[in-house]
Amino acid sequence: MGIATIIAGGPTLSCARPPKLYWDCGLSLLPLMHEMSIFWLRVAAALYSLGLAHAILTVSRRDERLFRPALGAFLVGAILHLVSIVELAVWVGHLPVDNFYESVSLCAFLIAVLFLLVYWRYQFRSLGIILFPLVFVMTLVGATEIPVASWSNPRVRDIWLLVHVLLILLGYAALLLTAVASVFYLVQERRLKSKRPAVLFDHLPPLGTLDTLVTTSMGLGFVFITLGLVAGSIWAFVESGTRWIGEAKIAIAFITWGFCLIMVFLRTSAGWRGRKAALLAIGALGCSALTWAAHVGLRTMLTQ
Repeated sequence: MGIATIIAGGPTLSCARPPKLYWDCGLSLLPLMHEMSIFWLRVAAALYSLGLAHAILTVSRRDERLFRPALGAFLVGAILHLVSIVELAVWVGHLPVDNFYESVSLCAFLIAVLFLLVYWRYQFRSLGIILFPLVFVMTLVGATEIPVASWSNPRVRDIWLLVHVLLILLGYAALLLTAVASVFYLVQERRLKSKRPAVLFDHLPPLGTLDTLVTTSMGLGFVFITLGLVAGSIWAFVESGTRWIGEAKIAIAFITWGFCLIMVFLRTSAGWRGRKAALLAIGALGCSALTWAAHVGLRTMLTQ
């Protein structure tokens, strides 16, 4: 399936009805919200694609003329992305994290918001070389609207589980930012020591700014993941008692949390900086990706 097909229309797929409460409310526009949600998500993906073009042009030709238009399109895309998420939430009656595609879309939006906040605070435009294409691809995946194993069990709308998912995705987005900023820290450090600094990275912030960004995003990621695990543990205990403790994916989640705890400790107390800190951040991101992949099959636990 081509990019143009997905953005312009894509296949027409059937979807489950939302809770009966919404069908009985008499709002004639409500049945259109699902289609409009997909439409706005595809428009957002189209706008994000300008960021992809900027990244390709910057890397291949060292040309950053597209950055300002790409940034403006990225901002508008993030707004429409939010509209899509809100409309889908109204349609299904809860936070739209029913399957892998919706989770990817929400995570892409959170990454986009984090990038905009970081750029507003630090003017860190080089971050877009990595995050612009990543957000575009993740949004494009969410816009495919392919029905996969969704969490049909109504218990998925429990507030503790929704809080858990949202906090964990925020934590993953923050850890991604930490890993990317750590890599740029190494690049900037090497660039400053080199007699021939690379033109591509002329706009990197000072090492002190990058170090502050790494520390802040790392701390936020750890806090979000910790709170997310607490919320998820409360939900799992209420729903399943102690049966969930032996789950392999639960063990992976707590191993990831332990890795993040070690990373924060070594960073703040042991004073790890530079290459060691960057490798730790990348390792934490890898563990988080593994945990996410393991929990894509959460529907199995819901139906036990």
